[in-house]
Amino acid sequence: MTAGHAAAATPNLDPANPFSEADWGTPHGLPPFERIRPDHYLPAFEAALAAHEAEIAAIAGATRPPTFAGTLGALERAGLALDRVASVFYNLTGSHTNPELQAVERTIAPRLARHGSAIYLNPALWARISAIDPDAEALSEEERRVLDRYRTRFRRAGADLGEAAKARMAEIAARLAELGTRFSQNLLADESGFALPLAGEADLAGLPPFLRAAAASAARERGSEHEHVITLSRSLIEPFLVFSTRRDLRERAYAAWIRRGEMGGETDNRAIIAEIVSLRAERARLLGFDSFAHFKLADTMAGSPDAAMDLLRNVWTPAHHRAAAERDRLQAIVQAEGGNFALQAHDWRHYAEKLRRAEHALDESEIKAYLPLEGMIAAAFDTASRLFGLRFEELGDVPRYHPDVRAWRVSNQDGSEVGLFLGDYFARPSKRSGAWMSAFRSQERLNGDIKPVIVNVMNFARAPDGEATLLSFDDARTLFHEFGHALHGLLSEVTYPLLSGTAVSGDFVELPSQLYEHWLEQPEVLRAHARHHRTGEPMPEALLERLLAARTFNQGFSTVEYAASAIVDMTLHLSAAGEDGLDVPAFEAEALRRIAMPAEISMRHRSPHFAHIFAGDGYAAGYYSYLWSEVLDADAFDAFREAGDIFDPQTAARLRRYVYGAGNLRDASEAYTGFRGRLPSIDPLLRKRGLAA
Repeated sequence: MTAGHAAAATPNLDPANPFSEADWGTPHGLPPFERIRPDHYLPAFEAALAAHEAEIAAIAGATRPPTFAGTLGALERAGLALDRVASVFYNLTGSHTNPELQAVERTIAPRLARHGSAIYLNPALWARISAIDPDAEALSEEERRVLDRYRTRFRRAGADLGEAAKARMAEIAARLAELGTRFSQNLLADESGFALPLAGEADLAGLPPFLRAAAASAARERGSEHEHVITLSRSLIEPFLVFSTRRDLRERAYAAWIRRGEMGGETDNRAIIAEIVSLRAERARLLGFDSFAHFKLADTMAGSPDAAMDLLRNVWTPAHHRAAAERDRLQAIVQAEGGNFALQAHDWRHYAEKLRRAEHALDESEIKAYLPLEGMIAAAFDTASRLFGLRFEELGDVPRYHPDVRAWRVSNQDGSEVGLFLGDYFARPSKRSGAWMSAFRSQERLNGDIKPVIVNVMNFARAPDGEATLLSFDDARTLFHEFGHALHGLLSEVTYPLLSGTAVSGDFVELPSQLYEHWLEQPEVLRAHARHHRTGEPMPEALLERLLAARTFNQGFSTVEYAASAIVDMTLHLSAAGEDGLDVPAFEAEALRRIAMPAEISMRHRSPHFAHIFAGDGYAAGYYSYLWSEVLDADAFDAFREAGDIFDPQTAARLRRYVYGAGNLRDASEAYTGFRGRLPSIDPLLRKRGLAA
């Protein structure tokens, strides 16, 4: 058995199936991707589900008096085979899927939901958990936290309901899993199915060399008959909207971008959303809550929809005012150039770039030349080394699910292993859009000294062979953001799997990621790592100063497009309380009308492609959490400023203890207070976004 990896063989499985093996015999216990075929997953799931059901039955049916170790300890040790199959499968369905995997996903998602419901609605199991006496057993603080979280989870899943309500809760959970899977697969189909061909020099007008190269690379990857195409990968379409001087093509690309999920036919998500919202509202009512938003926020740092909406309103007002001023300045450029049209949403990025060049003498192409992917990876690693003493060693001969994936061994200064970090950086048709962190294995000590295997998945536009992939500053920020999540998983130091890594309150989980972005914007970091991809020369000081001076440029736009999405999310889950035949676009339009959404700005995520809240419920009624966490991260970075050193060792040690390494050992407010000594103020956030009065 590979050191640091608990045995998790799936019993009663064909020996030819890799999931039948307790020890894969691979470096760092990585899955043997080259040996796992799509047809291995369903039998592995079925066998692992049966094994977990037997484990649960034994725990629930035990005759000895319930104890923490005998009940919750046993629950934490159960289901390892199922965890192993699911972690491999669901990482691939997001990052490198195919029709065979999607078919398995449609089959298994509702079955996994029913399996989870059967556990949480098991009366004998709930009775044993309820009977555990933490004082009589003198439980440790971590054990008390585990007990509290299990009791909260069971109650929120319906453990206290009557039999009829429990049955309905299980039906709802299974249907929501099915709908979330369909939503996600429909969205990927719309994204991968669109390509805007650029035929000849006229269609390429305004595009800088890096974007032409990326469009050519996308065409080759898709086997297009055209030499250049624009896809709906954010790292391709956004720069196209910035640089293309063909307003007609910008409009076509933008229309496809904002209409993902509502193009009609089999991939249309509008009816799916209506059913999801209705089922969520019904589930909340069964549990005694006024709405799904009230249910969701009852177990968060915010605590209530009112608190979250208050924050959104406090930011919306100054952002809306600033966006209006930004719009007027962009419209002035249109008119100065002789444009006889009113600024539209597909124009904003194009004219904002012109304004940025005029005000800050910044050219996106010039900036990107100093932000090669390799340099930004090195910057993220070096920051982690200086803050937390980590070391990164790239590995060559390890299993990978795609040739693009890279792997690093992460260790402490003394050489002791922390875990494995995987980076999957480039867009491809088999990968859903966006950027995220996930885990093939999470840290814990209950089943051995389990070292985490963490993956960051991005969608950067690949450069041609032999050329360096260049990032925009926003791309580099995304890389730092996701690596902040990765550190949250890598640095976890808990005993129980339930509390590991990022398994924290939804409006606290973005603190480690958003806080990490701050280091990218520090002159000390940029001087060391922002180097020209050809010459290796550091970014000129004058350019660096202009770049940092423009940090709050266009923040009215950025804040409005984000906050509008968060407000619509919350409004849907507050107001659309199970109405039959919910007209999603009409509801969205009315919600935006009430907040006076500028016509020239679209939501960052319109409902039909809002995967955060409809591909699953992780961020449902919770998209506000990015802003909530930003209040925390802006205030938290001030701790380093106050110490006079952005790498201050004592501040970094507190940060590791209470935030990055703590998992869910503490309530979010307690964790933040442990680090900062107090709860945060909104003022640093407003200053950071340039919205302070």
